[in-house]
Amino acid sequence: MNSLLKRTLISSVLFGLSFYVVAQEAIDITKQAMKPGAEPPTWVSLSGFTGETESILRFDLYVQGFNFTNSDNAQYQIVGSNNGNLQGRVTDRYNKSTLLSKAYSGASLIQQAHLFVDEFVTAIGRKGIAQTKIAFKKDTGANSEIYVADFDGFGAQAVTADNTIVAAPTWVPGRLALYYTSYKLGNPDIFFHDLSTGQRRVFSRYSGLNTAAAVSSSGRVAMILSKGGSPDVYDCNADGSGLLRLTATREDESSPCWSADGEWICYATKVNGRRELQKVRATGGAPERVSTPGVLSPSEPDWSPDGKWIAFTSQMRDFEICVVPADGRGQVTELVAGEDPSWSANSRTLVFTRREGGRRVLSLLDVPTKQYKDVSRITGSNSQPSWAK
Repeated sequence: MNSLLKRTLISSVLFGLSFYVVAQEAIDITKQAMKPGAEPPTWVSLSGFTGETESILRFDLYVQGFNFTNSDNAQYQIVGSNNGNLQGRVTDRYNKSTLLSKAYSGASLIQQAHLFVDEFVTAIGRKGIAQTKIAFKKDTGANSEIYVADFDGFGAQAVTADNTIVAAPTWVPGRLALYYTSYKLGNPDIFFHDLSTGQRRVFSRYSGLNTAAAVSSSGRVAMILSKGGSPDVYDCNADGSGLLRLTATREDESSPCWSADGEWICYATKVNGRRELQKVRATGGAPERVSTPGVLSPSEPDWSPDGKWIAFTSQMRDFEICVVPADGRGQVTELVAGEDPSWSANSRTLVFTRREGGRRVLSLLDVPTKQYKDVSRITGSNSQPSWAK
């Protein structure tokens, strides 16, 4: 049986998604030599902060393409304190201007630190991601469960507690809600789970495989079903109506994802025994190949929210995270060893799975600089991350 089937179950275990658990271990940020093809990081200095607050600020900044130096060499000088509440000021040394100066209150220091980073990132014209969530699959021996955490691993909470196989969690855009595959009823079925109420329901339970749900900005759901005899791409409305079969091959289609405008679905398939990426209109039509020049065996595509990039996993030698322009007019950029890429809302940062010995570790990657850092606050073996957008 397809191994992808064997990974998804869910329960109405509701959790306080806004509650943060303060981990005791500090996050160690180390400078890395620039990798070939990487852009230089944006240099910042950080002073006045201490303990866990400083660690959080460093993590949030590093995985978004910043790195650390002294105040004389930094473009942005970040000064503050965290005695009870966080106070922070950001100065642009090049322009000799203050970008942000603010005192925070009314939330935990962890939340204040995330908010401060988001407001700084917004002030320089980027999209902040420090207050976002990820979902992922956690191995529990022979079985697995779906979990949700803050993007940096704080406050990890189980969504399911079904003691079976679950897989492929994916967020509904703009909502605290997930789709995922579960063997709870003895078949690989797709469930919908509203995390704000704890309610869940079976969404797709056709005979055979039901998996890899992906949701467009309008709420339409793409998925892989084998009801027609082989795993093919289908899509339907959010209530399950209007089911449309988009591919009809004898190959194993997998990992559908949506273009930003909701008009196209990209997926992985095989042609003459070779893996490739294709895209098909959500309304149907002939599939088109998505070129990945110089890189063979692409799989697990994910389309960036700004529509410009498709991240995917290459399986030429080892598993490797790559990106390619979605318009087909550029070359593939090979990034780091890993699999299961999922874009954040900023279309710059990816969460992915990295193999380490006999377990899988979630990691965050800044695509332009190729800087990455493990989400070390989540223990155990974890994979198939999905970043809320």
